[in-house]
Amino acid sequence: MDLMDSFAGRRLPPAVADTGLALLFTAGSFAMAATMPPGGPDLRAPDALFVVLVLLSALPLAVHRRFPLPALLVTAVAVAALQAQRYVPQLSGPDGTSVGPAYLGVATAVFLTARRGAPRTATLVVAVLIPAASVTEAVLAPAGHRVATLLAEAVLLVAAWALGRLTRARAAIRDQALERAAALERAQEANARTAVMEERARIARELHDIVAHNVSLMVVQTIAADRVQDRDGRKAHELHGTIEETGRATVTELRRLLDVLRAEDEADTDPNKEPPQPTSDAIPALLDSVRAAGLAIDFTTTGTPAELPAGSHLTVYRVVQEALTNTLKHAGHTHTDLTLAWEPEHRRLIIRICDDGPRPGDGAAPRPPAPSDGPGHGLLGMRERIGAVGGSLYTGARQGGGYCVHAVVPLPARLGSPHDDSPHDDTWPDDSRHTISRHADTRHEGHSPYARHPRPAGR
Repeated sequence: MDLMDSFAGRRLPPAVADTGLALLFTAGSFAMAATMPPGGPDLRAPDALFVVLVLLSALPLAVHRRFPLPALLVTAVAVAALQAQRYVPQLSGPDGTSVGPAYLGVATAVFLTARRGAPRTATLVVAVLIPAASVTEAVLAPAGHRVATLLAEAVLLVAAWALGRLTRARAAIRDQALERAAALERAQEANARTAVMEERARIARELHDIVAHNVSLMVVQTIAADRVQDRDGRKAHELHGTIEETGRATVTELRRLLDVLRAEDEADTDPNKEPPQPTSDAIPALLDSVRAAGLAIDFTTTGTPAELPAGSHLTVYRVVQEALTNTLKHAGHTHTDLTLAWEPEHRRLIIRICDDGPRPGDGAAPRPPAPSDGPGHGLLGMRERIGAVGGSLYTGARQGGGYCVHAVVPLPARLGSPHDDSPHDDTWPDDSRHTISRHADTRHEGHSPYARHPRPAGR
């Protein structure tokens, strides 16, 4: 953007700014001829040729943006003709140096050409046109003033050319800075959108876990209350109370998570709005709520518990929650074994949840076959959570009935202790009902522990 564009506050079109320059120098040349004081330089009286030469010296600036080099050449030749015909004072003469509107017009044309032209054009101006114009002015100057005229013309035009190149360089630097800032802003917006999408996906998984677990509990408790309503009213009343508490807890958790979504929509990044997330320490309370729904659970912990990152804590809790929810949904009031095996020496936590399958006459629906289009949402959520913390997940049916979930969550390396003498188990327990065979090296977690049955796609 050139000087006149800046003066115009970027409100005028470039063509209008150039036309303004042309009219300004035209008016200045006519005004100078009309206001020349008596006793000044002996100049030729303005006539028709004067008018034509003034117009040729100024009006080309109006089309300079489209024809920079031709406009500059016409302006320089017209100014030289004005001086040769003695219509304007000499640039340097007996009365001193006189830089009038005509000479300023040539300097402006040089400035605009250096500012707008390509590097090759700018080089041509400074290497050919400026020396030629300076020599021409020196030849037309009075005797004894030719060297001064040469130097004055050269300094004036070279200064205009240098200012034009400097302005162009500063504009290029500004444009690059603006482009980098725009690219950075776009990258930040893209990162922000990605973060929002990831957070919404996380919240969607949380909503699934909460709704699936608590609604399954409520359904089972409602069925149980209906069955004991006639023979044990007190027990039915207790179950109805448990259903109410579960429903209230579900609504509370949903409200907290929806508050997070609402805060994101309002661009509120206050971390205090993040709802507290459960940890593995909350598993006993989770088991109590599931036992109240009629699921018999044996909970065993082996090894020495170690500190886990917050994400791993939440993963352990959600995997246990989802597995028990699926058991209630598909196996009903059955027996389930839950084992947390802490193995700091192998830097891992092993989670096992195995159920015995539906009891005869319990009325629970068997697990449906795996869908052909991929895993179900619950199993997919477990796999995503385990994969996010660098672990592995294996699921499958048990020979003779039942279902097992086997998850491995890595422990931070700094938490491992070679002196931990707590027992550990590298494989699943010996159980003829399992379809799982032992591994020679269970630390290699990339292979499925299932020997005879393929890994199920979902529930």
